[in-house]
Amino acid sequence: NELYVVERLISSTAAIEYPKDRLEIQVLDDSADETTQIAQRCVDELRKEGYDISCLHRDQRIGFKAGALEEGMRVAKGEYVALFDADFVPSPEFLLKTLPHFSDEGVGMVQVRWEHLNRDYSLLTRIQAILLDGHFVMEHGARSRSGMFFNFNGTAGIWRRRCIEDAGGWQHDTLTEDLDLSYRAQLAGWRFIFLQDLACPAEVPVEMNAWKSQQFRWAKGSMETAIKLLPRMIRSEFPWRVKLEAVIHLLANFSYVLMAIVALLIFPAVLSRQDLGWYRVLVVDLPLFLAAAGVVSQFYICSQKELYLDWKSRLKYLPCVLAFGMGIALNNARAVLEALAGRKTEFRRTPKYRVVDRGDTWWDKRYTLGKEHLFSMFEVAIGAYFCWIIRYSLLHGVYFPIPFLMLFGFGFFYVGSASLLQQRFERWWISDLEQKEVVAKGELSVGV
Repeated sequence: NELYVVERLISSTAAIEYPKDRLEIQVLDDSADETTQIAQRCVDELRKEGYDISCLHRDQRIGFKAGALEEGMRVAKGEYVALFDADFVPSPEFLLKTLPHFSDEGVGMVQVRWEHLNRDYSLLTRIQAILLDGHFVMEHGARSRSGMFFNFNGTAGIWRRRCIEDAGGWQHDTLTEDLDLSYRAQLAGWRFIFLQDLACPAEVPVEMNAWKSQQFRWAKGSMETAIKLLPRMIRSEFPWRVKLEAVIHLLANFSYVLMAIVALLIFPAVLSRQDLGWYRVLVVDLPLFLAAAGVVSQFYICSQKELYLDWKSRLKYLPCVLAFGMGIALNNARAVLEALAGRKTEFRRTPKYRVVDRGDTWWDKRYTLGKEHLFSMFEVAIGAYFCWIIRYSLLHGVYFPIPFLMLFGFGFFYVGSASLLQQRFERWWISDLEQKEVVAKGELSVGV
């Protein structure tokens, strides 16, 4: 169900520079709306121009994304498989700049960096862009250069077909089929390459509930992959440093559980500092605060400095980056705990609206993704809880924790309130449209 972006995707894919007799394009479609008709029309037009292109439509979403990829692989003719999600816009030189790396027979996958078509749309999109820049530049860059395991991101990458088959193919027992396949392939001895200088533009979610749903899926899927593959990783013959980094990588989202615990227990920590005195607070709390905020900030500063000439102008968003990371903690902690409990959920896709410029709107389009009201209200309540702790700290002269408390409070309050407000606005818009349709039909019947 990608009616807003499917035509752009197909057109950009057809524009990739490569001999037509060696390029096969598959549109893997699980749609239940008119997206299928739009895609089929685009496919028919390109086929008349000599492209080897087809639309593979499934009526049942068995296996979700992994299932669709598995179906495509059954009939695909290519030796290499490039994958693009619906909102991505690959550049014409994508294949010319990635395929040469497969001259090394040990290379199984090449991942390129994501760019962001709607980075400047809102505060939410700016924060997501910075978070993703840090992931690609700092994490992928470091892991790739040092010979550690890193993952295919589900899109904007190209695989050697033999690597996919050797690793056991696409499997759908986790929500992150890309991470799962990546680790299985590298455990089988294949090497991956990350290309920082080649970027593929895409949209980041413009709606808070869509972002939370995406983060939930990623957090839960990574924990499911950890449960599935970490025992095998630890028993492998890879060096201990590779194993240790894999453990850190796959269990990274468990930090959200710890962050949620910190959020709930912060008030006792504030109480314990009332009688510590300034000296002990400076000796104990200041190094902890600098480690927590300073080091994480440096992580994202380095990524911005690496990519953008105007990186200094982006630093003003760093407090919001930290706050959003804290505000999403309950959402992601819940995902991690569900994975640990073995609870399976369906693959909830992230809606794409082709919202790029600041004048574009998303609330008048389909696919808006609701979230549980009670959970969002709980996030707002936690934000209010932090506001109360800040007031308590001011009244009792416990000033040092206040910056930390402000980050937590703003993060939870913004994430929770944005979810609630967007849900309410969506309902108002839909209700207003329905009323207008009723009025229009009434006027029409009178006219007849």
